[in-house]
Amino acid sequence: MCPYFRHYLLLYSKTTCQMVDYEPPFLLNKANHSATISRNLQSFVYVIQGEIMTQRISYFPIEEMDPAMQAEMERCAREGTPRPESSAIRAHVPAAFWAFANSWKDLFREGICDHAIKDLCRVYVSRSVKCEYCGNQRSVKASQSGLVEQQYDQLLNFESATIYDERQKAALAYAEAITWHLDVDDAFFERLKKYFSEQELVELGCFIALTMGQQSWLRLLDIEHHQVMAGTSASMAPGFETAESLKASKASDNYWAKR
Repeated sequence: MCPYFRHYLLLYSKTTCQMVDYEPPFLLNKANHSATISRNLQSFVYVIQGEIMTQRISYFPIEEMDPAMQAEMERCAREGTPRPESSAIRAHVPAAFWAFANSWKDLFREGICDHAIKDLCRVYVSRSVKCEYCGNQRSVKASQSGLVEQQYDQLLNFESATIYDERQKAALAYAEAITWHLDVDDAFFERLKKYFSEQELVELGCFIALTMGQQSWLRLLDIEHHQVMAGTSASMAPGFETAESLKASKASDNYWAKR
């Protein structure tokens, strides 16, 4: 079996989380439910208080990827944002895998607009569409540039928050208008052009549109961190660095997706 891809059965209760390796095919019977996991599914089964849940699209096996795709998966595990799970979904279609990877590199990791501002916009989209997989990641590069966790906490109330400067607020207003399909006027673009060049607005707008589309899709798939190439905490938000801490954070009443 590929050392980076393991099959797990996660058994959740209010107080415990048991993770068990299994070799498919595997037959599970729980609370009058049953599910057979075939070898070619390559997916995860969750049992949450008697309810059986599976992610909607399987992870493509890393050992079946070509060397270039494997190298990109290694980068995802090492640097994160994105982490390996979402890339393993796209890997079913190499054109989709590379279309995203290359666009993400050009528009997010590199480019002419401030990377930290792009990460704020990325997580603004996460909080808006409730993509927990994406919203629980933080860009290492953004953190290194001085972005602090408190700046992610007030994103949905950015206009009244004092933690953002006017340039960040203008960018977040741009993300808000794109995400929520808001009508805009001349004053809106006058505000944007006060802080950003047209080239920056093109890059930022394309990036926001890219991440909004991907997050709107990924949220449907029930994927989770620490499932593919597990063992690294690269780009995970504080409190989500391991499978155990992630579960505890998501169970908290203060978890952002519950607000």
